Amino acid sequence: MSIERILDAYGDRLYRMCFVMLGNEADAEDAVQETLIRYFQKAPPFSDAEHEKAWLLRVAANQCRDILRLKTRHNHADVDSLSIAAPAAPDQQILEALMALPEKYRLVMMLHYVEEYRVEDIAKIIEKTPSAIKMRLQKGRKLLGDIYRREYL
Repeated sequence: MSIERILDAYGDRLYRMCFVMLGNEADAEDAVQETLIRYFQKAPPFSDAEHEKAWLLRVAANQCRDILRLKTRHNHADVDSLSIAAPAAPDQQILEALMALPEKYRLVMMLHYVEEYRVEDIAKIIEKTPSAIKMRLQKGRKLLGDIYRREYL
């Protein structure tokens, strides 16, 4: 269990998810750091790499929620910062629209469309029912489309 292995395997994924959920580099870095600290303090034995990744994503999502609860003002990332989270993304406007979604939709959209988790796996990660995840994905897609049309078309 080395920090290098964890960062190599999951660091980019954790940072990308935290950045999209929190909207700025500093908070995303804090959330990832706290996630890693929890990993080395409390990580249960994992059945496989997928179980380990799901655990890390759940802890990171919870860290992001904690940070969002504590914030009294909303910081928005500038366009230059967005390229750090998704340098290969052909359409940065989609990422900006995703960041404008409410947290509960943003999280499931990230896990499903970016991390490619199935609905059942997302339900386990965030401890909701599969039907709740499907509803959040459906509502998230609608909201994302509304935001994108309103802001960019």
